[in-house]
Amino acid sequence: MKRLLFLLITFVLIVGCSTVPITGRKTLNLIPESQMNSMSFTQYDEFLKTNKLSNNRTQINIVKRVGHRIQKAVEQYFADNGMSNKLSGYEWEFNLLESNEVNAWCMPGGKVVVYTGILPVTKDETGLAVVMGHEIAHAIAGHGSERMSQGMLAQLGGMALETALEEKPDKTKQVWMTVFGVGTQFGVMLPFSRMHESEADHLGLIFMAMAGYDPAKAVEFWERMSAMKGGQAPPEFMSTHPADATRISNLKKLLPEALNYYKKPAGSNIKRKKINSG
Repeated sequence: MKRLLFLLITFVLIVGCSTVPITGRKTLNLIPESQMNSMSFTQYDEFLKTNKLSNNRTQINIVKRVGHRIQKAVEQYFADNGMSNKLSGYEWEFNLLESNEVNAWCMPGGKVVVYTGILPVTKDETGLAVVMGHEIAHAIAGHGSERMSQGMLAQLGGMALETALEEKPDKTKQVWMTVFGVGTQFGVMLPFSRMHESEADHLGLIFMAMAGYDPAKAVEFWERMSAMKGGQAPPEFMSTHPADATRISNLKKLLPEALNYYKKPAGSNIKRKKINSG
């Protein structure tokens, strides 16, 4: 335990900390974004080859439209804060997977998958923006890199990723599998910690507001998700999320900040386009 603590302190001092946008939280990141993205893109392509994408053109277009709007909001935020270089390796992609599972995720580098099973819960574009903003926030905050760094520190003694790939490829792959859950039938991302989930709620609320979606609707979405439980196991999308009451309370506290970023689009009195569940 003492050795692990010593290694942790040493690497934090040598490598330094990353800072999460908006929240300002300091994180441990031992992995270059270029390498993290490369591994992500490879796995994402493999996932798409082995899973069935939706052919519902209406739903696909809505997913892509919401995704691109949030992408532009993220890029604008980074540009406004002189951090555009941090997104230089991103290759944004938004896909809709044919699955009854209530789920969605975003891998490092902007690779997003939404499951058709979550669309009846999102109901419309704004509800979908809550989900996609939250998932994209995980990638923007570097939660995958942080978790991968922690795994490598614990299992490989903080060995650099490039060295680990050369000298201990099987062990490195095992760390990746543990972090991202690659190989499961559905989904690539294993549940994040509750701290990560709360942080993604915060960033996601800001990004959806910047994209022109009413952040107040996030509360309604999570209330619908809560109602789905019905005394049974929660949907995969909520497996490690904060308690419902806690999440909704936190979102309400964050609304004043998010509303500062919210710009109602022209013709905002027009009803948001519904997402048919069929």
